[in-house]
Amino acid sequence: MNDITKYVGLDVSKEKIAVAVAEEGRSKPRYVGMINYTVEAIRKLIKKLGEPEQLRFCYEAGPTGYGLYRLLKNMDIECEVIAPSLIPQKPGDRVKTDRRDAINLATLYRAGELTPIYVPTEDDEALRDLVRAREDVKEDELRAKHRLTKFLLRSEIRPPMGTKKWTVKYWDWLDKLTFERSASRVAFQEYLQQLKEFQQRLKLLEKEIEEQSKEGVHAPMIQTLMALRGVAVITATSLVAEIGSFKRFQNPKQFMSYTGLVPSESSSGLSRKLGNITKTGNRHVRRLLIEAAWSYRYQPAVKGELKKRQKGQPTNILAISWEAQTRLHKKYFRLLGRGKESGKAITATARELAGFIWAISNESNCEAKTN
Repeated sequence: MNDITKYVGLDVSKEKIAVAVAEEGRSKPRYVGMINYTVEAIRKLIKKLGEPEQLRFCYEAGPTGYGLYRLLKNMDIECEVIAPSLIPQKPGDRVKTDRRDAINLATLYRAGELTPIYVPTEDDEALRDLVRAREDVKEDELRAKHRLTKFLLRSEIRPPMGTKKWTVKYWDWLDKLTFERSASRVAFQEYLQQLKEFQQRLKLLEKEIEEQSKEGVHAPMIQTLMALRGVAVITATSLVAEIGSFKRFQNPKQFMSYTGLVPSESSSGLSRKLGNITKTGNRHVRRLLIEAAWSYRYQPAVKGELKKRQKGQPTNILAISWEAQTRLHKKYFRLLGRGKESGKAITATARELAGFIWAISNESNCEAKTN
């Protein structure tokens, strides 16, 4: 009996952890109780449950991150982080408690019904936090621009004819605006100052991203991906940060599925119907690929910034990059010629671009330097 594997389900919150155990076989899972989320309490729990080689832990991915996973791994204990959206749910089950969740996790984990996620390394996670912080500030900047322009619209203040928004000329015009009422002047100055602060924060984050792309642990892979059209420093760094290791995808189809850019399917018998894209997996990667895919509307060419980025790249990488340009450009216009909407054509182009990104990561040996 001492060799029986114990499957431990953890319902983790900020300060507490609900613990349940399902022993190998068909015995009923038991609820162990609630412990504090501290290293001492977790070590005490492990001693109580049995030998480390007997234990298999799991918990749902959530806001508490991967600290518990890394702690258990450092103690040589098996642990998996589970995708919450893929946990089977019983129809009609309307009661949710920490106790029930822990028991359910232990039961399903023992049955092999749970889907684990890829846990990034600490370097991966730090880089991902950086690019997502930049993404958040970019959204804040857009909101600040909207607030400012709507304020000017309400005040019936319009820029001079021929002045495009957010150009140097437009900023000069904003700085020279005056208001009769002090309330309007203060409101405008606050809107403008907030926008400038967001832009300053954006510059600091992008400077750090630039440094990581050249000197960070992921720099070789980032520089390699930048050989592709539409994949400059921000996009390449963000892709590497979000994906972590490309080696977890055995073929390009797996990577395309991960991006959520593959069509959904409803088939029965001789009937086969394809629907909208699945939108599963990483939404950040999906957005990055769609943004990059718009670059392939233009005629294939290697010039300007792309030519600079490709300088010194291996010939096999350059060959993949050129093939991507020619093939994706033809694909986009072929789909338009069939009557497809531009958005759908770009989505299909982005899906195929994912395949070329996988091919480049597979051709290069850059990841070996980060492991």
